[in-house]
Amino acid sequence: MDIKVTTVGSVATINMNGRFDFSAHRSFRDAYDSLLKQKDITCLEVDLANVVYIDSSALGMLLLLHERAHQEGKEIVLCRASSAVMQILDIANFGKLFTIR
Repeated sequence: MDIKVTTVGSVATINMNGRFDFSAHRSFRDAYDSLLKQKDITCLEVDLANVVYIDSSALGMLLLLHERAHQEGKEIVLCRASSAVMQILDIANFGKLFTIR
């Protein structure tokens, strides 16, 4: 999993590329940890456009991010998911917890 972070104004985007599974745990956490501590960041977008696979551990990582962001008063947006990834997010009812674009 290749992860890059870009920031524009108060929005930080976590761009992910590859398989989003347990092997991405550390790099995903490292990507968002410092962003959650930055006062000027109010929204974290997780760009899933280049994610080719997502499993239950990745869903758990997204839930953990959601919980931590909520504690810091930050919004999480999942965006640009492929139809296959979107189907997994729908089955998990993530639309009730996250803004999905």
